[in-house]
Amino acid sequence: QVQLVESGGGLVQAGGSLRLSCAASGRTFSTYTMAWFRQAPGKERDFVAAIRWDSGITYYADSVKGRFTISRDAAKNTVYLQMNSLKPEDTAVYYCAADSRGFYTSRYSSSQPYNYWGQGTQVTVSS
Repeated sequence: QVQLVESGGGLVQAGGSLRLSCAASGRTFSTYTMAWFRQAPGKERDFVAAIRWDSGITYYADSVKGRFTISRDAAKNTVYLQMNSLKPEDTAVYYCAADSRGFYTSRYSSSQPYNYWGQGTQVTVSS
């Protein structure tokens, strides 16, 4: 069984930066896409960014383009989310997700492709 463990969340002032990490552990698995989602209190879980594992091609929600960068370290089986110019509206629990099946890769911005999820890490941006 694969486990995803997020780290790096915390409290930061508006305009600041934060870097999230998500490390995969457990049984070896094929990775097609890894992604970050976030959920603010009382809101739906939204797509933030995704990365194709083999090619490194990245995808971003419009709300974070130019501010967030997703990357991966294959040797460490880890995905990162560098968050710059943070805004109070970025406040949410951030979840790491992995697609090991490759069934719905074109739907990277939905939760449908992802069969592994982390426990979430809180990011709070103060105003």
